[in-house]
Amino acid sequence: MPIRKDAVIYVAGHQGLVGSAIWRELERQGFRHLLGRTRSELDLVDAAAVSEFYAQHRPECVYVAAAKVGGIQANRSCPADFLFQNLQVQNHLIHGALQVGVKKLLFLGSSCIYPRLAPQPLKESQLLTGPLEPTNEWYALAKIAGIKLCQALQRQHGCNFISAMPTNLYGPNDNYDLETSHVVPALIRKFHEAKVAGTRSVTCWGTGTPLRELLYVDDLARACVFLMGHYSEEEIINVGFGSDIAIRDLAELVKRIVGFSGHIVWDTSKPDGTPRKLLDSSRLFALGWRPHVDLVTGLRLAYQDFLRRLSAVMSSTPTHGSSVRG
Repeated sequence: MPIRKDAVIYVAGHQGLVGSAIWRELERQGFRHLLGRTRSELDLVDAAAVSEFYAQHRPECVYVAAAKVGGIQANRSCPADFLFQNLQVQNHLIHGALQVGVKKLLFLGSSCIYPRLAPQPLKESQLLTGPLEPTNEWYALAKIAGIKLCQALQRQHGCNFISAMPTNLYGPNDNYDLETSHVVPALIRKFHEAKVAGTRSVTCWGTGTPLRELLYVDDLARACVFLMGHYSEEEIINVGFGSDIAIRDLAELVKRIVGFSGHIVWDTSKPDGTPRKLLDSSRLFALGWRPHVDLVTGLRLAYQDFLRRLSAVMSSTPTHGSSVRG
């Protein structure tokens, strides 16, 4: 059943890549009562603070888009943080929603929940059918726990809590910190900095052969709002673009869009990560949703976003080396 335009809606993580896109889409569609809190205003690791927030504002709908995220290097360096913090945040948000009677909740998972070598494209039924990718298993385990909590609450208490699994995302408000970013923002920043500095080459991690499906984050936001009004099943549902691209080809595409004239060096001593992650989004497509933004258009929009935020990005953290994490 569609959500009322005057419903009180809480977007957890509303300033992040996904949360800010959901917020924009809700505003675009005319939803009037949106709640968002910064990390300084509400510490989601603090169970008491989350409970107090829920009790005070009693939202009818919740989008759980808050999470600790990062690329291969960040996941390898801080496995305990990725597991513990994500478990804490999602447990407080999901169980807190139960306690105040939230009518509908959407939990955002990730394509990394699927087994590393699962048959492609990845179907929802392949969850927990094999070992995870070691470079992000701690994050994946937390996300799987969130999925199972939503399913358990739906079975035991009848909660209308659903879970969507987005593919690799990029777009406005992405993280361009080279120590923690994903592949698209890392490529954008490295090629731009190399262009400005007149550098003759950029080094990227791995072989460039892994395949990645990429979805512009505003398309994900449209899917999330669509699912909130049209989906109530216990089973997770995939949100993907429908096709993928090799990291090597992606790098060449970003290089061209940024305007870097040098060449790319592939450091094959570094890990590739999962060989392929292409989601089977046929169940979502059958409901009537489709992505709107093609990869070239999306990458151009992402580079424009980077340029708008350039001064803030450059003053955040120093560049360490010239590697790009996939």
